[in-house]
Amino acid sequence: MDNTAGSLTQRQKSIIIGSILGDGYLRIVKGRSNAYLEINHSSKQKDYVDWKFLELKRITISPPKLRTSNNGRIAYRFSTKQLKDLTRLHKSFYHDGKKVIPEKLKLDSLILAIWFMDDGSYCRQSDIYLNSQQFDLMSQQRLLKALKAIGLEAKLNKDKIYQRIRFMKSSFPKLEKLIANKLIPSMKYKLGYDPVETCSDIKSL
Repeated sequence: MDNTAGSLTQRQKSIIIGSILGDGYLRIVKGRSNAYLEINHSSKQKDYVDWKFLELKRITISPPKLRTSNNGRIAYRFSTKQLKDLTRLHKSFYHDGKKVIPEKLKLDSLILAIWFMDDGSYCRQSDIYLNSQQFDLMSQQRLLKALKAIGLEAKLNKDKIYQRIRFMKSSFPKLEKLIANKLIPSMKYKLGYDPVETCSDIKSL
């Protein structure tokens, strides 16, 4: 049965939380009461953005569009409607305009898969990362705790002046079991199903 107008299904909520952990942003326009979600990826990830749009289509206004930024980057993006459910998530995941991780964050396999498709890196056939450099140390520690709660061991790994999450090798089989069947075809390379290495594709901060 479809959910009521303006509310989120559990699947939509998981996709949105996974996106917040990754490249998605919740924003509240000055003078407005509720938040909206902005999905913004490189145009090279068009298939992924189109997939997200189809999953969230019921709460969007218009389909994804290409947009060129001031630095010449071509993005492919869309936004959702402003919703009370998104405002509640905004209160949990933002403090003074900055993304933070709630103390009691709980992950499921879909949240993890979305986060991984947004921010995962696989390289040298021995390292799998989540590029979590956007979060402060306390938030990253909470992310490690949430991963451990679903059976995944990871630690923080220094990346220049920042830190990111690196999975322990003992957790690779569990990680694959949790998310492999949820990755869209164009993102399966992030689990090493393609020889492309992504460890150097660190997001600019």
